[in-house]
Amino acid sequence: MEIRSVGIDLGKTSFHLVALGDKGKVLLKKKFTQKQLMAFTANLQTCLIGMESCSGSHFLGRALREQGHEVKLIPAQFVKPFVKSHKNDFVDAEAIAEAVERENMRFVPIKTDDQLDLQSLHRVRERLMTRRTALINQIRGFLLERGIVFAKSPIRLREALPEVLENANEDLSPRMRSLISILWSEWKDLELQIAEMNDEVERIASSDAACQRLRQIPGIGPLVATAIVASIGNGAAFRKGREFAAWLGLLPNQRSTGGKAKLGAISRRGNCYLRKILIHGARAVVLRSKRDRIAMGAWMTSLETRAPRNILIVATAHKLARIAWAVLSTGQDYRAAVPAAVAA
Repeated sequence: MEIRSVGIDLGKTSFHLVALGDKGKVLLKKKFTQKQLMAFTANLQTCLIGMESCSGSHFLGRALREQGHEVKLIPAQFVKPFVKSHKNDFVDAEAIAEAVERENMRFVPIKTDDQLDLQSLHRVRERLMTRRTALINQIRGFLLERGIVFAKSPIRLREALPEVLENANEDLSPRMRSLISILWSEWKDLELQIAEMNDEVERIASSDAACQRLRQIPGIGPLVATAIVASIGNGAAFRKGREFAAWLGLLPNQRSTGGKAKLGAISRRGNCYLRKILIHGARAVVLRSKRDRIAMGAWMTSLETRAPRNILIVATAHKLARIAWAVLSTGQDYRAAVPAAVAA
């Protein structure tokens, strides 16, 4: 039997494999553990193998490629239309095997170990920052119940909190004072951990050639640069910068029919974390940059007269994403056009 494609439905402990032959005929259905799967595929004829992009798929994809197979990862939402009936693991694996044969299917590039490490660093940092925000809000809530109010900025609370704990005149019970002290210690520990994460991101961004090129772009610092490299590597998964911007969800939703284009708000698809920090970088460019010194300054000033500021910020993020893809895909440094006023 000649196998045309193989679909593998991934699980934590069990893996379901379905192999398809000519005309989509099911040739094989098997359930494996991870070790059994690796032993089976090592003796399987070289073929096209598809998997959903999920936890563990990048490791397994690299392992199967080392065995000589052609491996492609598919976003889960693109597999769903190929599911024929009620959901189970073998039906999912069969749907993956059918989807992976499509020439126009969108695939996810398999990440390297360095990309996965960098992505994990960002995820841990984001979790710590979320935890810090929740902790600050909890402290504020406890103190508000005792009639103690601070300015909105976390800096004001951090500066005044030691005095609140030491001041015996504050209307705090011994138990509440002890709880606030515990939360204050936890806050200081979180600050140290986040600072260590920031230092690590800075070290990576300063030593990686791709990150150094990205940091030449206005609005892209070490955090955004490392997040982009962790997500798309050299950008080979996209044919052009607009596809990268669409993957980030920075293009408008389209509901066109009858030859009439109907565009809505941005789609917000793809990597929400990368989109968020890229918009933050764009906001810094819009609000803080000296526009007569950057290439896109005249464009931003012109758009600002026609659109609200938030639209300007998202449009700038879109432009930064396309520039970042061009820098990564070409391997060249960022070359900004010299503004006419500066050239004169």
